[in-house]
Amino acid sequence: MPAPRPILATIVALVVLLLTACGPTAPPQAAEPPLVLAAAEAVPAGATGVVDVGGRPVQLHVPPAYDADHPAPLLVVLHGFGSDAARVDALLGLRDEALSRGALYALPQGTEGPDGRRFWNASDACCGADRAGVDDSAYLAQVIRTLTTTYAVDPERVAVFGYSNGGFMAYRAACDHADLVSVAVSLAGAMPADDGACRPSRPVTVVQAHGTDDAVIRAGGGLRDGHAYPAAAESAAAWARVDGCAATPVTAPGRRDLDVALPGAETTVTTWSGCSAGTSVELWSIAGAGHAPALGGTFATAVLDVATRGR
Repeated sequence: MPAPRPILATIVALVVLLLTACGPTAPPQAAEPPLVLAAAEAVPAGATGVVDVGGRPVQLHVPPAYDADHPAPLLVVLHGFGSDAARVDALLGLRDEALSRGALYALPQGTEGPDGRRFWNASDACCGADRAGVDDSAYLAQVIRTLTTTYAVDPERVAVFGYSNGGFMAYRAACDHADLVSVAVSLAGAMPADDGACRPSRPVTVVQAHGTDDAVIRAGGGLRDGHAYPAAAESAAAWARVDGCAATPVTAPGRRDLDVALPGAETTVTTWSGCSAGTSVELWSIAGAGHAPALGGTFATAVLDVATRGR
């Protein structure tokens, strides 16, 4: 005999409550779940979807103002080692600003290793001991080609932003696929120690952002997994050489307030100008910030200024 409806509803509610108590607190859910689409299908304007690219999910947010007759900027955001798309989205706070600028906003995921931590196969210095056999450079090229085929994207305004391991990967993508990537922004990442490892086919606009007190990926350079990575200033200078910029950079007289947890304006901006094809290279030194700065709206505005300006 089936249980009376009130009793059945109570049992279901108790089961849900117990399951919730046993696991981590879930983030607030959207009113409607994201669409799950094949690569060839398009997420509608103003909607969020999960696009399968090469068997891996890419969360995609399409701006409300998207119009297939007007090519849009594309911002691809890469998480750090052991993190994921949801956490880097929350950490950086770029999504609202990107959508308000009419940019497509994409969040791919790295490969999950045997220990359950996701990584990008970016460089010898970072990150993931289980990166053998993973070609994330080719994968990100596939992501960008898929999105630029499905949507009207301005090829001169395709930006890849990476945090930490994702910052190393953003540089790798720009070095390997400058035909697809016009802007690379690295927060707490670094270039390869050997300049010769980066031979882009075209100049790329670059921003290197780094906390001066970062103890994980040190602003002054260091070693990871027995491999060297350069200082933040040297990563920027390497791109300036690649892009044919003026040898001597200029540091702006004022400061920006990018880290809301630090008092006052703490960030100096150093720019290499005169670069090829109208590109530029900037170093944002966030004085007193650690590996995960408390970023605010000024940071999002500054990033989207570069990303939507393009190459």
